[in-house]
Amino acid sequence: MSRRFASRRRISLSDTDAGGRLRLDAVARYLQDAASEDWLDAGFDHDSHVWVVRRTELEVHEPFHPEDTFTIETWCSGVASSAAARRYSLRGDRGGRIEAESIWIHLDHDLRPKRLDERFVSVYGDSADGRRASTRLLLPAGASAPGRSWSFRATDVDRLGHVNNAAYWVPVEEAWAGRLGGPLAAVLEYRRPIDLGEPVELATAEDSLWLTVAGETRAAAKLLPR
Repeated sequence: MSRRFASRRRISLSDTDAGGRLRLDAVARYLQDAASEDWLDAGFDHDSHVWVVRRTELEVHEPFHPEDTFTIETWCSGVASSAAARRYSLRGDRGGRIEAESIWIHLDHDLRPKRLDERFVSVYGDSADGRRASTRLLLPAGASAPGRSWSFRATDVDRLGHVNNAAYWVPVEEAWAGRLGGPLAAVLEYRRPIDLGEPVELATAEDSLWLTVAGETRAAAKLLPR
């Protein structure tokens, strides 16, 4: 039987913007938390495994109501030798729907890719149904526009000592604040970690966004046509 995990949440005041819109960085946290809860519920533990996000795609089909409750469901949608894809579906009790997929890289404690074992396949293989998780980066690396300084906060750092994947959506919110109010599709790719205190530059050009350090692209995002 294919494994699916579902949990219930309420949209909090701190997860919305001034107009009551559910922010994309809050959505990314919901995805991360649901994946973690599913992992623990399946009998795995965090100390023996390290996962990092390579790519996240979000599709906002219908906006959510502020302070609404919703269900988030997640399942494995693809497997590679040391990576897995995970789908998510968020549905509000009073309307609101977001579909998403993330690619997660499985690492050892030295942060090198680690092969998925038979136990993982036995738990998540059926829902993947033979689909392969692609870790290939699709967005261009080079920033084609001048950048401006961007600072992450100490509270953005996760237990690996790097900026957490959800925090990368905050500059997306900042740069495209006036364009995120309706249905949308967006993708964010994580090329290399950003550490607290590194001199980050934020650059945008039309529907593309880059976070760079000393000229090296660490992350790239794009608003996709609907």
